[in-house]
Amino acid sequence: MKRRYENRIELLQGTLDLIILQTLQWGPRHGYGIGQAIRNGSSDVLQVDTGSLYPALHRLERKKWIKAEWTVSENKQQVKTYQLTATGKKQLAHERSNWDKLSEAMAGILHPAREGEQ
Repeated sequence: MKRRYENRIELLQGTLDLIILQTLQWGPRHGYGIGQAIRNGSSDVLQVDTGSLYPALHRLERKKWIKAEWTVSENKQQVKTYQLTATGKKQLAHERSNWDKLSEAMAGILHPAREGEQ
């Protein structure tokens, strides 16, 4: 079973919010569905356990970036469904911009241009 997790990457603090907001950009989901979308979208590299996911969802809800409502699932279960708010969509754009800057900065450090190529 250990082999299944050997390629997992620990999330940098702050990236979970971005990932959740992006996942909800694709449409409303319940908590389990958010976790599955993250795992599937990352080819099983990123997995968010419930001990991290639900506190993050509650934090985003307090910030008014997402809203939640109780709905009935396909198998007739009551589930809390989360969706992006207008404020959350603006925050997602801001977070994505920051992520792009961070990615470019990291690429510059990890793969510096050779002196002759500048």
